[in-house]
Amino acid sequence: MKKGNYVDGFVIPVPKKNTAKYKKMAQDAKVVWMKFGALDYKECIIDDAKPQHVKFTFPVMAKTKPGEAVWFSFIVYKSRAHRDAVNKKVMAYFEKKYGEDAMKDMPFDMKRFSYAGFKVMVGA
Repeated sequence: MKKGNYVDGFVIPVPKKNTAKYKKMAQDAKVVWMKFGALDYKECIIDDAKPQHVKFTFPVMAKTKPGEAVWFSFIVYKSRAHRDAVNKKVMAYFEKKYGEDAMKDMPFDMKRFSYAGFKVMVGA
């Protein structure tokens, strides 16, 4: 992974029946983000949902329902300004390609995903 000082992070509950559709969407998205300058792009499905000594797990935080799995995703950038510039290009690309339907037909509930930008404090 290339070094970066800013990360967009996502926590998304995805119905397990939509895993293949979500993975395909994520693979396509990675190509676009990397094309427009992201340093790295990862999509990860939960593997250890109940680690020892932890009570507030990702499934609890994401309020998963039966039949859902948590995906943790992140995109790495040089800085917040770099993130903003990359995302502006990405959003313009998706709007041009899909129009107003860009966010329609997602394989997860858009009202239940979490997202934030993070300044890297250790490891950059």
